Amino acid sequence: MSKTPFSRSSKRLLPRVLAAVTAFAATFALAAGPAEAAPALAPAPEYQKASSPRGSDTAHGFASLAGGTTGGRGGKVVSVRTQADLVKYAGAAEPYIIRIAGAITMEPFGAEVEVTSNKTLIGVGASGELVQGGLQLKSGTHNVIIRNLTIRDSYVEGDWDGKTNDFDGIQMDSVHHVWIDHNRFTHLGDGLVDLRKDSDYITVSYNQFDQHNKAFGIGWTPNVVTKVTIDHNWFRGTKQRNPSADNCAYAHLYNNYLSAQVADGDPVWSYGNWARGKTRMVIENSYYRDVQHPHQADASAELVQRGSILRNTTGRHDAWGKAFEPRSFYSYHLDPAAAVPALVSRFSGPQRTIGVDTSLNVPADYPTVQAAVDAVPVGNDGRITLRIAPGTYREQVRIPVTKPQLALLGTGRDRTKSVIVHNTPAAYGGSSGSATVLIAASDVSVRNLTFVNDFDEAAVELKGEQALAMKTTGDRITFTDTSFKGNQDTLMTDSPKLNVISRVYIRDSYIEGDVDFIYGRATTVIDRSLIKALSRGSTTNNGYVTASSTWSGNPYGFLINRSRVVSDAPPQSYHLGRPWHPGGEPQAIGQALFRDTRLPAAVKDAPWTDMSGFSWKDARFAEYRTYGPGASVTDDRPQMSAADAARHEVGDYLAGQDGWAPHKES
Repeated sequence: MSKTPFSRSSKRLLPRVLAAVTAFAATFALAAGPAEAAPALAPAPEYQKASSPRGSDTAHGFASLAGGTTGGRGGKVVSVRTQADLVKYAGAAEPYIIRIAGAITMEPFGAEVEVTSNKTLIGVGASGELVQGGLQLKSGTHNVIIRNLTIRDSYVEGDWDGKTNDFDGIQMDSVHHVWIDHNRFTHLGDGLVDLRKDSDYITVSYNQFDQHNKAFGIGWTPNVVTKVTIDHNWFRGTKQRNPSADNCAYAHLYNNYLSAQVADGDPVWSYGNWARGKTRMVIENSYYRDVQHPHQADASAELVQRGSILRNTTGRHDAWGKAFEPRSFYSYHLDPAAAVPALVSRFSGPQRTIGVDTSLNVPADYPTVQAAVDAVPVGNDGRITLRIAPGTYREQVRIPVTKPQLALLGTGRDRTKSVIVHNTPAAYGGSSGSATVLIAASDVSVRNLTFVNDFDEAAVELKGEQALAMKTTGDRITFTDTSFKGNQDTLMTDSPKLNVISRVYIRDSYIEGDVDFIYGRATTVIDRSLIKALSRGSTTNNGYVTASSTWSGNPYGFLINRSRVVSDAPPQSYHLGRPWHPGGEPQAIGQALFRDTRLPAAVKDAPWTDMSGFSWKDARFAEYRTYGPGASVTDDRPQMSAADAARHEVGDYLAGQDGWAPHKES
């Protein structure tokens, strides 16, 4: 970039040696300095609270034991809409998170796609469907998650018992660590789910099994191996195997809802839960309505039933033996049996909120932030959240234009806990090469993070000493509860080219620096935030808060609204800004408005100044209702009129042609 750094002679006279990265991650109050106490932290926002178990993306029950079931975590995310792509990624050797968007009709009729180890298959909202076919997990397959899908309509007319066509919804043979959650299985050729041949560490939760004969069978083995958790499922309009559990070491069934059993006059093979062979089964707080033989057990099995509600049930209600105690294996929450019909009918099956937002965990599943970005598909068509755990990540992060709809979320107690830091100056690659984080994509949101460039400009002599913590060029980018720390050119909000308008909204955040540390041509609103102008040790000129280069055809550049500027610099030693014309571009006519913002004594009475031969008076600089010791009114301080201010609200800056209004969101 062509913006000239301070020369050696104009650097701070009292060099401020940058502290270690941990010092950069100091609390908001410390960053603000003793003269300007920071506001008290608000209560923990929703994203920091434990998620509801009904919407959790973490396996529970037996699937959570012995290393757990994580599916494709750590692998790339892909979206599939064709059978060919589903076959390609589900059968790959490497891990994948596979988003199924829309209905895929399987060919030939009844085809079953093989799913190999370390995969997550997840329907996007309620749209993901496999029609006329299903899934197969062969011997040795492990660590698979299948969520939020509808698998339907491979039934062959007249083949009620499924003896002619073995078209299962999901067939599993000798597998382990599988979680089947929030799916709907209906009108298939044989079993809706067949869990077979010594499969182990399985959880089947919040699914709907309906309009079928044989719903869910477990066994096909003389060995007593299988450990399975079955909870919050709805079996309705089915005849048998709800489930049938043969030779399970431990089968834990709780909060399931069995209703409207198929009434075909069969006195024996219409039943609910059946503990067969040597199964040890525990049933808790389930609800049975209009079911024949709701729970039964072979003489060789053990079945404990407690807390369930039965309405209009007939036949066998078996319970004998001690079975086992599920809480000796894992903790779980039991809903009251009376609440089960309402809860299960509402929350089972595919949900519109599942699969829409994919979470990638750093560093649990991806060692670096960039590794998580790299896992995002080009042309990403769904929201992907990078959940960044507390820690210091010394790396440069690049989010390319081809990867929109990302969210970067620090998961610590506050924004100081997750820090991304690097130390590259502009001498090594310009503003884009310098930036610790570069966001070229659009529709990106950032929350609860700190970005730092800790290049020590006082220690070296370079021609390009600008050192960016953050650069953006994409449109519709939001930063909430975020910190940006550096010296010269800390935060650059830009656009792909001069006459392209990009918009950035920054709220409840912290920005610090000295020379032009908020700059660029993007339309940028900084709302309800704290801006710290650092001292360079001069008594006359310590720097410039802004350097806008707004395109002349864009009426909206920088708006600093309802914020506070603080500084430990001497009085009358700081400018609010200067006009930056990159490369001498005459159409870069900067616009900046400080509105309803507190200014410190460090701000000059003449707070705007020229730059590179361009007069500040030709730019569009103004204040409106600024206050504080640095807010004196002089001839060199343009004040915006109330009439003009009515056209320079936050919404005016951000709306654009699409009505974007992130400031109205909670």
